[in-house]
Amino acid sequence: MKILILYILLSTIFWSCRFNSVDPHRFDGAIKKIATLPIPEGEGLTVFTGSSSIRMWEGIEKDCSGVPVVNTGFGGSHMSDLLFFIEETVLRFGPDKVFIYEGDNDIAAEKSPDAIMKTTKQVVDKILQSNPNMTIHFISAKPSPSRWQYKEQYTTFNALLKRYCAENSQLFYVDVWDKMLGTNGRPDPTIFILDSLHMNRKGYLLWKDIVCEDFK
Repeated sequence: MKILILYILLSTIFWSCRFNSVDPHRFDGAIKKIATLPIPEGEGLTVFTGSSSIRMWEGIEKDCSGVPVVNTGFGGSHMSDLLFFIEETVLRFGPDKVFIYEGDNDIAAEKSPDAIMKTTKQVVDKILQSNPNMTIHFISAKPSPSRWQYKEQYTTFNALLKRYCAENSQLFYVDVWDKMLGTNGRPDPTIFILDSLHMNRKGYLLWKDIVCEDFK
């Protein structure tokens, strides 16, 4: 009986660790494509990176016009994946600014806000070691109908992220959460596609007004 209990305990720990520690190499194909992206010419180069909310932003170059923009988003990624591929997605471009959207998939994978923030700080350290003058803009986790059950975890993560940015003059917190809620206090369903997770053009126009404000 004791052996059975020990086996169950060890199995639980193993699968928990595996669930929360995803293999970044599942993105090798996407990263190879990103590696072929040319480095845009011009001053003020800005990189947008992160998970599918960035990758699926069609027309981001026009929406955030005024400076050269490159999109290195890779859908399904976690903050830990961005850390692993930070050279390919950010550093090789040598941008003046980087906008990051991560944390959404991390929360859905049951990672704690504190754990995500620990990785976030590692991402920041890597970027600023490469270019101490770069500014880093973190887009808050967004609310979505399909993941509304994680509301408390998302708001906790956003609060931690906002506080962290306030403590560093080179970090900026971009809040998209509140303006994506309807009058009932829940995610506005009209700004999402059928999966109730990813945004439609109306949603991205909302992001344009918030995220691209810095480019006006």
